Amino acid sequence: MTKQNLDIQAVFMDRDGTIGGTGHFIHPRDFKLYPNAQEAITLLKKNGIKVFAVTNQYRISRGEATVQDFEEQFSEYGFDQSYICPHEQECGCRKPKPGMLLEAAEQHHLDLSRCIVIGDVGDTDMLAANAVGAKKIMVRTGWGESSLTTYRNKWIETEPDYIAEDILDAVHWIINGSNL
Repeated sequence: MTKQNLDIQAVFMDRDGTIGGTGHFIHPRDFKLYPNAQEAITLLKKNGIKVFAVTNQYRISRGEATVQDFEEQFSEYGFDQSYICPHEQECGCRKPKPGMLLEAAEQHHLDLSRCIVIGDVGDTDMLAANAVGAKKIMVRTGWGESSLTTYRNKWIETEPDYIAEDILDAVHWIINGSNL
């Protein structure tokens, strides 16, 4: 592990389109990880880096799933904790608002400038990370490619620190001593 990685306190990962699925809502019982996502989560943990899920799941407010369904799923994958916004309407926790990141920072005594957010949507994941000074990694999976092209205007003033092919590429960039 490089000296830089000792400075990373935690990695926050979006769910849909980042670690699996299609970018659209999929109930946890039907959700499938990308082939290398479990390896990515395990690699971070083996390097002593906490791994948190941070996801907007407004379908919970419609009764299509429960917070517990998601919490159990993230626990099975090895996440240290999950932060889930169940709201459909505007609130303080729904990305791009940084409420979930701020809650995690308070609960786990994190300096968010020493944390990384990995996601596939520029105008939610990257903007939430930017709001708290976290490092930003955009993956090209899920909505990533269209976030970088068609929808780039929605978050034009924010630059990702790294653009990864997928979640494992993102984690390799972190572990291999990126210029964080």
